[in-house]
Amino acid sequence: MADNITLTIDGHPVSADPSQTVLDAARSAGVAIPTLCHHKDLLPYGGCRLCLVELRQGKRSQLVASCGYYAKAGLEVHTRSPRVLRARKLVLEVLLALMPYSEEIRRLAHENEVTETRYQRTMHYCVLCGLCVRYCDEVKHTNCIGFVGRGVERNVAWVPPDRYDQTCRTCFECMSLCPTGVFPSNFGLAEV
Repeated sequence: MADNITLTIDGHPVSADPSQTVLDAARSAGVAIPTLCHHKDLLPYGGCRLCLVELRQGKRSQLVASCGYYAKAGLEVHTRSPRVLRARKLVLEVLLALMPYSEEIRRLAHENEVTETRYQRTMHYCVLCGLCVRYCDEVKHTNCIGFVGRGVERNVAWVPPDRYDQTCRTCFECMSLCPTGVFPSNFGLAEV
């Protein structure tokens, strides 16, 4: 087991295990970073981009998804820099346009001072966080649902369609993971 390392999060030294992500290290230090696609039992995914943080090393800086970036000694992490807040607000504007009635998205938008979206509302029922797909794969090992399509055509589907009758009808464990709460009511999942 490796010795703990020290990184700086928002100006405060934080001790972390090198196997921890920046998100986990921040949360263990009491620093809140919003997420939609993160779950402690699943591999990091970085799909929602709400957990963006700014890493600074010398004069260089970059935005990274904190759920997929591992803690390193000497790393300087900023969770609420102007650059991070601008990026997070942009992501929330897009999410508000996709799902204006989701309580979770409205809560996150309110916490991050996003009241309006400049994007046209499209009323999607999935933010493509991947929690349900990844849970079905990584925890249940059944791979009954997956992503199909690309770009704006991407959605969640039964893969293959007959798996629903064989497996999903008695499971539905993935539904409780939906951060927007719409999965149970959206059984318009695309069928391949």
